Amino acid sequence: MIQSRASAALRNTSVLARSFRSSAALKTPAPSALSHAPSAPNAKGRLPGGRVIGNEAALQFVQGKREATKDILNEFSLDGKCTVVSGGAGGLGLEIAQSLCEAGAVVHVFDMPPTPSDTFTAVQEYVKALGSRLVYHQMDVSNQDAVFKLCDKIGEEEGGIQGAVCAAAILETYDCCDYPAEAFEKIMRINAGGVLYTSQGVARQMRKYKQAGSIAMIASMSGSITNRDQHWVGYNSSKSAVLQLARSLAAELGPEDIRVNCISPGHFSTPMTEKVFSQNPGLKEKWESGSPMQRLGIHHELRGVAVWLLSSASSFVQGSDVKVSGGYETW
Repeated sequence: MIQSRASAALRNTSVLARSFRSSAALKTPAPSALSHAPSAPNAKGRLPGGRVIGNEAALQFVQGKREATKDILNEFSLDGKCTVVSGGAGGLGLEIAQSLCEAGAVVHVFDMPPTPSDTFTAVQEYVKALGSRLVYHQMDVSNQDAVFKLCDKIGEEEGGIQGAVCAAAILETYDCCDYPAEAFEKIMRINAGGVLYTSQGVARQMRKYKQAGSIAMIASMSGSITNRDQHWVGYNSSKSAVLQLARSLAAELGPEDIRVNCISPGHFSTPMTEKVFSQNPGLKEKWESGSPMQRLGIHHELRGVAVWLLSSASSFVQGSDVKVSGGYETW
């Protein structure tokens, strides 16, 4: 009897193994011709367009098949890519939008103001002189239908959308026991819903045009920790939701060569935080003293990580959260 049961178990295990192999084979995606890097196992390192890089390039050089070139900075290039930045009218979002333009991308910004600020207009002129474009669209990112329609329009005009940084967010303070339902629903609708809808709109274009792409969601260290003495239950919860959105979308979209990751800034000096400081004397100094670097982050200190996540340089980074906090959580 024991031997019979063992034989049956072995047969079932064999069937399951065959089934698993068959299923895995069916779901393995073919390498994308427009991929950041080939998806096939054991693929050689390449830049978009097929240019060989890394050790393979060195081997080809000693074989006399190519010249020696410095390729590492080319891996960060966004030349020829169309990207979307939500919440890009000012602050960290505009700084990120400019960095993507400097890396070669055409950038479409979604934000609420009817017209862009003088700073935005100055950045437009600056990147135009560099040979790039920065385009402004008034958009409520919590309106899924409107976001989808605008992404469709941009996709048609630009031949697709290959990247996005979802940065639109609001911050409000309420005592946790008195948090109004309407205010909580609003912050979740914008900070979490808006990130999802923008990501959906962009990913739909990547699917439509069969293009690889990268989406970076701006979360916050507040999604992983609780800011001491700050009554931010809604904001913290919304940023935790963004972290899980990124992991979930990364799992679903990974087989299509669409990458989704998070950036979690720490305490940065922004118009939003300056408003908080004006309402809480001494808070700025408290935040600074709580960091090993003894200061707040500056706008430009998110530029590099944003370009990295949208470029080929991060081609195997998926479902990750990159903290840019000056080490605030180390204590």
